[in-house]
Amino acid sequence: MDYTAAQSGFRQRKLQPNMRLRNTSTDSPDGSQLFEDTSGSAAASQTGYSNQQAGPQAAGFPGQSILSDPMSNLAMAYGSSLASQGREMVDKNLDRFIPISKLKYYFAVDTVYVGKKLGLLVFPYMHENWEVSYQQDTPVAPRFDVNAPDLYIPAMGFITYVLVAGLALGTQNRFSPELLGVQASSALVWLIMEVLAVLLSLYLVTVNTDLTTIDLLAFSGYKYVGMIIGVVAGLIFGRSAYYLSLLWCCVAIFVFMIRTLRLKLLSEAAAEGRLVRGTRNQLRMYLTMSIAAAQPIFMYWLTYHLIR
Repeated sequence: MDYTAAQSGFRQRKLQPNMRLRNTSTDSPDGSQLFEDTSGSAAASQTGYSNQQAGPQAAGFPGQSILSDPMSNLAMAYGSSLASQGREMVDKNLDRFIPISKLKYYFAVDTVYVGKKLGLLVFPYMHENWEVSYQQDTPVAPRFDVNAPDLYIPAMGFITYVLVAGLALGTQNRFSPELLGVQASSALVWLIMEVLAVLLSLYLVTVNTDLTTIDLLAFSGYKYVGMIIGVVAGLIFGRSAYYLSLLWCCVAIFVFMIRTLRLKLLSEAAAEGRLVRGTRNQLRMYLTMSIAAAQPIFMYWLTYHLIR
């Protein structure tokens, strides 16, 4: 019993310094402790971080102060006015050389118009009314009148002619990019020369007509349809088919040009079918026939070397 009591007393004396150390480390007023309590600083840092995040949102977007500045608004308004004036100046000068508004009229077509126009170019013999329809002194869009000239068929015809010419040269082992470029440029140069020659003739004959340069370009570009038909027929069926199909298309384009241009170049009496009298009217008739007769010549000149 005495030995047990002695051991218990020894344990109590051994544990008392530890308890004293813990109590002193917890309750020491001088702040010297073994480990620092960082819970308070972590909470403070989280609070500061949340305040930093909320700071820009609370302050607002920095550009708002710039946009709300009267001088900035004035500068933006002045810049937009300068941009609009520059755009108007460019549109005005561009429309002087390239009439964009008029070009839109010549491309106002649809599938029905293209089909009817192609049929009229290939077989114009049954068509009776060749006058262009007007609405309030302005011609209606081509999609509403098959007699109205357009630029869609000439443009697509020119591109298709160049492609067919490349195909024909390829079947003859003569294809090269340079030769295809010469073919396209020569066709374009002949078209421009034809239009310029017609304009000069109209000026010399002093014909008062409503034909414009774009109208002449459209009428002169319709011959590419017959050229394509002739070359394709020659590639598929041979040289004799080329001559037969080209002859048919040449006669068709001649009739088409005569019946179309006589309403534009001849006088009202000639347009109604009465006898043409007077030197000026005879010159107009000769000019109309010359323009129509030039189409088959160009058609043969630009296609005969593609068929062998």
